[in-house]
Amino acid sequence: MKGIFIRWLILTVAIVVTSYLIDGIRVSGFFSAFFAAAMLGILNAFFRPILIVLTLPINILTLGFFTFVINAILLLMASGVIPGFGVSGFWSALLGALLISLVSWILNTFIGEQGSVVYMDIKRNRQNPWD
Repeated sequence: MKGIFIRWLILTVAIVVTSYLIDGIRVSGFFSAFFAAAMLGILNAFFRPILIVLTLPINILTLGFFTFVINAILLLMASGVIPGFGVSGFWSALLGALLISLVSWILNTFIGEQGSVVYMDIKRNRQNPWD
């Protein structure tokens, strides 16, 4: 349960960072970003798998890059539901989806399944170069 809440906060931070970097995305406050992250999580859980399956041929042809278009559509859907969170157009949504995915991915690499900070300790020895 702790891991889900930490990932929710990471997505909230990614939305806030994206709103500062992209002019077409606006967030009126922390709670708007918090609820937008919750809505994105719900949309990603229920609609994203269906959209991925429906657009599988296009996704294969574009080597998976069409997934960012799906993420942009879900971001636009979330902006239509959450007050205080707005996306002004498709290109802002596409760039925002790319940036949110990137920031979330970077931050989630440091978080384990239980919500704790994870790191790798790499030591070099003579038998195995990297152990």
